[in-house]
Amino acid sequence: MPIAKLREFLDTQKVKYTTMGHSLAYTSQELANITHISGRELAKTVIVKIEGEYAMLVLPACLHVDFEMLEAALNVGHVRLALEAEFKTKFADCETGAMPPFGNLYGMKVYVDESLARAHDIAFAAGSHREIVRMEYADFARLVKPAVMHFSSMLVASA
Repeated sequence: MPIAKLREFLDTQKVKYTTMGHSLAYTSQELANITHISGRELAKTVIVKIEGEYAMLVLPACLHVDFEMLEAALNVGHVRLALEAEFKTKFADCETGAMPPFGNLYGMKVYVDESLARAHDIAFAAGSHREIVRMEYADFARLVKPAVMHFSSMLVASA
């Protein structure tokens, strides 16, 4: 079960959280619709390569990564989206694309968009496309110690 590693970590740290099963959902927008959780509280995890190093970006489901803004915030020359084929072995206990935003459990730096850091609670995929975890953002921040910065903008609907 993909959530086992995360559940063990949260229980060891005595964090209060809830889990919820749901029907199959592959995108954060599908997940928000199925679970009736606001796209502002539902966190999505995006894996990027920053000057050759993998890192985890965590932002609200209703926003997307602005790479120019991210490069400026990090003061680096180039950040790119990592390909699933490149990183899926790092998350052997997770279904591809359903990684929980706990980079500390996978040896990755974590960057959280400041808009998500203002939320009281966050929810996120728990390693599978059928289960989420919901917990207080303050507990998440205490455990993960992410760098908080602004790197997102609104999703633009396609015509």
